[in-house]
Amino acid sequence: MKFEKLVKGGLAAFMALSMAACSGNGGSSAEAPAPAADDTAAAPADAAPAEASAGAFKLGLSGPLTGGASVYGQAVKNAVEIAVDEINAEGKVAFEFTMEDDEHDAEKAVNAYNALKDWGLQISLLTVTSAPGAAVAPLYQEDNTFAITPSGSSLAVIYQDSANATNAYGNIFQMCFTDPNQGVASADYLAANPDLGTKVAVIYKNDDQYSIGIHDKFIAEAAEKGLEVVSDEAFMGEDNDFNVQITKAKDAGADVLFLPIYYQPASTILKQANDMGYAPTVFGVDGMDGILSMEGFDTSLAEGVYLLTPFSADASDDLTKNFVANYQAKFGETPNQFAADAYDCVYAIAQAIEAAGVTSDMSNAEIKDALVGQFTSMTFNGLTGSDVNWAATGEVSKAPKAVVIQNGVYVGVED
Repeated sequence: MKFEKLVKGGLAAFMALSMAACSGNGGSSAEAPAPAADDTAAAPADAAPAEASAGAFKLGLSGPLTGGASVYGQAVKNAVEIAVDEINAEGKVAFEFTMEDDEHDAEKAVNAYNALKDWGLQISLLTVTSAPGAAVAPLYQEDNTFAITPSGSSLAVIYQDSANATNAYGNIFQMCFTDPNQGVASADYLAANPDLGTKVAVIYKNDDQYSIGIHDKFIAEAAEKGLEVVSDEAFMGEDNDFNVQITKAKDAGADVLFLPIYYQPASTILKQANDMGYAPTVFGVDGMDGILSMEGFDTSLAEGVYLLTPFSADASDDLTKNFVANYQAKFGETPNQFAADAYDCVYAIAQAIEAAGVTSDMSNAEIKDALVGQFTSMTFNGLTGSDVNWAATGEVSKAPKAVVIQNGVYVGVED
């Protein structure tokens, strides 16, 4: 099976959604330079920000550095540190970086934002996860501060009216796919690849913006593409008994199990499905990225799991190979797509700063206006895509990649 099937079978629909209203390429266009691998030790998670060099921009964000979602936050922090070190060494643009722990909690994210503001935040990566991002987005608009989130994929991060996808904040951008686009692309991929299965069961979390956003668009697109959904079950809160949902999927004859959820509940579903002898093709989304590094999880249970992602750590291009080698040397593990998106965020910001001639003595409003002008006209080539561009709404346009877990690692789907 070749990844090109996604293009033939429905990537066009995905790209139409993500490219709608995108402007032309009138701005700058550049590629993030390939980093040289080294073994420089990373700063600890609670380290104070390094002293800023003259003319450095204060760059920050919040994310979960502790708690159940910390694998995402730590990956983002690690990658930002690598990018900042590389860019600062180049000498064209300089950053001072810090990150606050929001524990994937909306109220704590507001407190984290206030701490960043007191620190003198000028440019932001917003938040790592969606609910905290939705909570602080109005504050960023109020304070005229530019932000691009690596992984806050909910429409509520970029739209004031997320239900209708209207009234965009205008100063907040995404490096990641939006939740609805993930749902559409996943349905398109499954419809284009019936060898994975033809009867789909869905298990989603109906009190989570991220899961709901993907689920709803997946169900609608599945109907459009004639994909048969034979079971559609939900759970709430911290539920960890999925036997009812799995049994319904099995009894309905589902040979594909779509999980638009984060990796923690997904790991439990994989274990319980295995215990009852149910072995469908499992298809996940970007929130599943992290399951292989989950403490105590038997990674053999994830063997054969598919997901769509903008990044594959086994890609053969020099940029990816050097980033992965550098990340592994510093942190002793393979970077996930959260790390890759974060790395790209910093390089895209640096590209926009250089192209617009922005300086750190400008006001936040002046910096924001200049960066918005660049992001809505430039193209960017990075780890997670080529010719990446953004709509005025903040939505990104780039192509997804299919990966499958084989022998405990993510492998790009090519053959």
